[in-house]
Parts: sequence; structure tokens; C-alpha cells
Amino acid sequence: MDFMTRVGRFTMRLKSFTKLQHSGEIQIAGPFGADSRAANRARHAAELLLIGLFFAAGCRSGTAVPSGTVVQLPGLSAALPAGWQQVTPSSSMRVAQATIPGPGGPAELAVFYFGAGQGGSAEANLQRWIHQMTPDPGSEAERKTFESDGLRITSIDVHGTMQPGQMGMGPSQAQPDSRLLGAVVEGEGGPWFFKANGPEQTLGPQRDAFTALLHSIKLARGK
Repeated sequence: MDFMTRVGRFTMRLKSFTKLQHSGEIQIAGPFGADSRAANRARHAAELLLIGLFFAAGCRSGTAVPSGTVVQLPGLSAALPAGWQQVTPSSSMRVAQATIPGPGGPAELAVFYFGAGQGGSAEANLQRWIHQMTPDPGSEAERKTFESDGLRITSIDVHGTMQPGQMGMGPSQAQPDSRLLGAVVEGEGGPWFFKANGPEQTLGPQRDAFTALLHSIKLARGK
């Protein structure tokens, strides 16, 4: 029997006990209500235990992000998070593209690859992306770096106002309440560039999913 099944059965027993107590089917006897106080203490203890069980279950299940489509890229593969919808790239510079649905309206993921050693340095691209945003007051771009499967991955997370694009790229006017999640993947045959941008209400809750996407990236060795 798995953990959540046990929690469910415990919940049903607690509800049955509570209904019987309130309906009077459990008779409370004894002087000065001593048995009543004991029953209440038992019920409260059981409720606290149930809260603890649900908290533990949330801690167990809150870290995993379900994956969806595995996307084959030049020299790499990556697993899109569940719900992200792969679409045809809108320009020849993009090797993959996906739509990210959410309550603020759709956001977009684009993956760029210009050939081995091409596309500029990781730092130059990260800085260019950061400068496309005006951070909200009191906030700044968050950076993380980790290594996985022989790759060095540096990511940024910045929220605020996305500035109008130049040369027909990006929004035609400033977009407040936006978020940009970006990453440069360095390794054999790289670099590769992953960039997601869109409404804060949509991309904010997708930060863990974007991180899971980055951790799913694998080199396509022997190809």
C-alpha cells in the first residue's frame, strides 16, 4: 500500500470518528465531562497528525517536475516540461521553439544554435538578455551555474519590464510584468542558447520547470 493510500484511509477514519462524535452516536460519559475532554484531545491529536502527514506528502512530491516531449537538437537532446507545446520555429535562427501556456497568456521558449564556437560568449549573451529587461525595483537578475553530462550551464532569471526590441526583434513596446529565463549551455560542439520570455504570471510558476529542462539536457554523443 503506498503512502498516499494510507493517508486517504486515515482521513476517512478520522471523518467517521468526527461524524459519530458530533451526531451523538459516541456516548460521552463520566463526571464533569472528563471523557468528553479526553475524546476532544484525541480528535485534535489525530487532526494534527493528519496535517503532518499531508505536509510530508507535499515535501515528497513537490520537487519533481513531470517531463513531456524529448526534443532533438543539433548535438543535444532536452525534455520539454509537461504542458509545454513544441511548435515549428518562427525563424531560421531557431533550432527549436515551444509555447508555454499559463494564466498570464502564453510565453515562449526559443533555442538557438549557430554552430560550434559560434554565437558569442556566454557572458556576452547573458548580459545582452539582462539588458533587455528593466528589473522591478529592489530586484536583480539571478544567476546560477552548474555542470551536467559534461556540459557547463549558466542560467539567468530576471523579472520586470521587457524593453522594446531592435531591428524587428522583441516586443514593439515596453511590456511590464514580464519575466525572462535564459541559459547558455557550453560543451563539446556548443554553445547552445535557451531563452524563455513572457508574462510574469505565466513564467513565474514555471521557473522550476525551466530548471528541470536544463537538467534534462544531454549530449548526443556519437552523432
